[in-house]
Order: sequence, then structure tokens, then C-alpha cells
Amino acid sequence: MKAAIVRQAGETPIYGEFESPAATAGEHLIRVTAAAISQITRGRASGRHYSSSGAFPFVPGIDGVGRCEDGSRVYFVLPRTPYGAMAEQTVVPASRCLPLPDDLDDVTAAALANPGMSSWAALRERAKLRAGETVLINGATGIAGRLAVQIAKHLGASRVIATGRNTDGLESLAALGADVTISLIGDDDALEKSFKPHFAEGIDVVLDYLWGRSAERLLISAAKAGAEARPIRFVQIGSVSGGDIALPSAVLRASAIELMGSGIGSIALERLVAATAELLQAAIPAGLEIAVDPIPLIDIAQGWSRNNSAHRTVVLP
Repeated sequence: MKAAIVRQAGETPIYGEFESPAATAGEHLIRVTAAAISQITRGRASGRHYSSSGAFPFVPGIDGVGRCEDGSRVYFVLPRTPYGAMAEQTVVPASRCLPLPDDLDDVTAAALANPGMSSWAALRERAKLRAGETVLINGATGIAGRLAVQIAKHLGASRVIATGRNTDGLESLAALGADVTISLIGDDDALEKSFKPHFAEGIDVVLDYLWGRSAERLLISAAKAGAEARPIRFVQIGSVSGGDIALPSAVLRASAIELMGSGIGSIALERLVAATAELLQAAIPAGLEIAVDPIPLIDIAQGWSRNNSAHRTVVLP
């Protein structure tokens, strides 16, 4: 079959022939129609992601949309290694295949499932968001962050505060539901000055897609708000700005901050799959918006690096 193939760690996938899969008991053989290029997919291909198997060659792609043997249309996640989503066919455990709403098209479903699940699961499974609470999204101008703004509102947040460095991106978030936007351009003192009044007013949940310096300033600002601020559930999702921070121990002693992560490992796989099912069913009723850049599978080498903060690249086998 035709597939994208990663032959060595760090190499760009190439278009070529790969052994066709055969389903075993409890699996579906999927004819793939759409698969998005995600940060996790790139991370696994580079060998740097913590869930990488380290075995090569393999077909990249952790999720996608396709048709089962009986013609039913499904979203699927985590195909059996070495088969991934970016091929004409793949094999997936039946428990990881979800029926799609009739009014949600293949490309949109493939594009929004993974980035949308990141905030849906964080808010529902980790933060346990309650209606009427205030949510701050750190790094809201990227694809996942823009969906997080929409999802937080859909799940009942009364106030959504969005941060980012992209000025144009920040300005566009109001139309998606952001009540307040904060620029991350500035030194540490400027960031703390921007954050502190909002923590003093009350923030219940922080979804952090960046880590790095902005996360440090958020945590320090929350601690400095002190007893006047209510407890905060700080959920770490991504590390676009760096994998490490320098956090003074006093921040956690002097505040009611609950610091947690959200992702593969911190949430049981079956719960992540269930969260994705909820997201896909809500996509049309919630009016979730995502910009998509579709490319044919044969162009995988050129499209591999095309993803940006404005569009999500979706491969069409």
C-alpha cells in the first residue's frame, strides 16, 4: 500500500510502498480518508516524544478518520505499530474507533480531534471545570489554544482570559469567546503586572500550552495574589516555550495552587478516548472552528513542515 514512511529518527517521512496491514481479533482494518499532522506525530517521528517506540521504519500518524470493513465512518486513535494513520490503510483496536456525527466531515474531524481533545480532557478530566468559573488559557493563539477558548466557553466558563505573543491572533480571539486578552510581549515585571489583577479578581483554572517563562510568571503572580485569590487548578498541557521552568518553592507554599499535567499517562487512555468522543459529538452544536490545510499523501515530504499556528495540515491518502 502507499504510505508515508519514517525510516530513521529525525528524518522527514517519504512517500512509498509499505506492507499492507491485516486486522486480528478485536481490530478494525481502516481505509483512511484523512489524518492530521500533529506535534505528537512529529515528536514520535523524531524519536523525542516520550511515547515514541524507537522502532523504525514505521508509518506516522496517531489518529485519523476512515471507513471500517463494513463501511461505517469512524475516528480512530493509536493504530497498531508500525502502522500509522498516514497510509491508505491501517489497523486499530475496535475500542479506539469512534462513530462520527453525520454532519461532521472527515477533514474537519481529523483536524480538530487531537488539539480539541487536549483542552476538553484537561477541563473535564483534570480541572473538573464547573459552570460559571474563570479560565485562563496560556498560549491561546495557536491551533489548540484557539479551540481551548471555544471549548471552555462551551463547557460553561463564564469568563475566558487568553494570552499570546501574536497580536493579530489575540485580537481575533474575542470572536471565539475570549473576554480578556493579555500580550506575552514584555519583561518579567510587565508580565506579572498584567497577570496580577486577574488573579486578584479570581481565576479558577489555568490551561498552559507554553510552559517556560510565561508559566513561571503566571505561577508567581498567582502566589503573590495571596489569600485574596481563590484556589487555582493549573493544568500543564504543552511546552512550546520550553521544557523546564525555575519555580521558587515558596510559590506552592504561599498559594492554593494545584499543579497537574494533562495528556497520555496522566489520564487513562480509555478516558482520553471517551473525552474525544464527547468532543466530536459536540463539534457542530458548539460551532467549533478550525482552519485546515489539506494535502495529498503523495506530498507528505513537502507538507511535513507546513503546519503553523493558523492552519492544521491534514493528509488525504
